[in-house]
Amino acid sequence: MRMTTAVHDAVPAATAPGEVLVATSGLTKTYGSLRALDGASLRVQPGCTALLGENGAGKSTLIKLLLGLNAASGGSARVLGFDPATHGPAVRARVGYFPEHDCLPNDWQAQDFVRQMGEVRGLPPRIAVQRASDVLAQVGLAEERYRPIGGFSTGMKQRVKLAQALVHDPQLVLLDEPTNGLDPLGRDQMLELVQRVVHEMGINVLISSHLLADVQQVSDAVILLDRGHVAAQGGLRELLADTDTLLIELIEENPAFVARLRAAGLRVDGGGRDLRVPLTGEAVFDTVRDAAADSGAGLARLKRGARSLEEVFLSGTGNGARTAAP
Repeated sequence: MRMTTAVHDAVPAATAPGEVLVATSGLTKTYGSLRALDGASLRVQPGCTALLGENGAGKSTLIKLLLGLNAASGGSARVLGFDPATHGPAVRARVGYFPEHDCLPNDWQAQDFVRQMGEVRGLPPRIAVQRASDVLAQVGLAEERYRPIGGFSTGMKQRVKLAQALVHDPQLVLLDEPTNGLDPLGRDQMLELVQRVVHEMGINVLISSHLLADVQQVSDAVILLDRGHVAAQGGLRELLADTDTLLIELIEENPAFVARLRAAGLRVDGGGRDLRVPLTGEAVFDTVRDAAADSGAGLARLKRGARSLEEVFLSGTGNGARTAAP
C-alpha cells in the first residue's frame, strides 16, 4: 500500500525492528499551575504501541506535542527523526492524526473531505482524489463516500477520521481514543481496522486509550501514563510477564505432591490439578521436580506466571479501577 511521492522525500529511515519512531526526554507541559505532562521520557518502536492512561493522564497533551501543535514547557522530543517544536510541518506531513473529538464538516462529502486533507498534506490533486477513494474503501466506506458526513453514524464518522489520517500514506498514525462513543460491535470493527493498518498497510500506530481491553487486543507495546508521568513502558509480553510465580499443572490431583512442596518450605496456592508457588529462584524448579518424583505426581506443565494488563495498570497508577472496565 505504500506509495512514493514528494511527501516522503528525506524521511529518516525509522521502520526497522528495534529502531525508534518517537523518543522524548523529560517532556513537560504546564498550563499555569497544572502540569499536564511532567518529565515524560518514552520510546515508540515499530508496530502498534498503546498510550494507556486515565482520562486526564496527559495522553492528548503528549500527542499534540508530538505533532508540534503545542509548544512544550520543557524537555525534548523527536518524531521520525524530526524535532516537532522546530519542524512541525515536516512531522505532520509524515504522520497521520486521528483526533479524539468530532471535528468533521457535516456539509462535506466524505470523498471531498478526505481528498482535501490529502492535498493539505502535500499530495498532488489527482493523486489525492485517487487516494481518498482508496482509503475510504479500505475503511469500509466505498459506497457512502459521496454522502454528506452529517448524515453518518458515529462509527462511520470515526472511519472518516481514520481515512483522513491515512490518506497521505504516513509512516506513523497517532490515534486519540478511536473507539470513543462506539457500541461493542463498532469498537471491535474499529480495532480490526487498526490491526489492518499495522499488519496489512505497514503503517505504525500509536493508539491512545483508557480501555484496557482495547489496548490488549491490538498493541505490541504499552506506555502507561499516570498524572503526566510515565509509570511503565515496554513490550506487552514483557509487562505481563510475572517472574515471581510458577504455575504447575498436574496430570491428576496429587495431595502428596502438595504436602512435599509445603514440607520444602513453599507456599502452595490453587488446588486440584492447577497450583501456584512463589518463584524465588531457579532452585524452585529442582524442588518441584524432586517433590514430583517422591510423590509420583505427573507434571503436565510448568510455566512462569503472567499478570493481567489490569494488574499492570493498578500497580502503575494505584487507582485504575474506574478505567479498567472493557
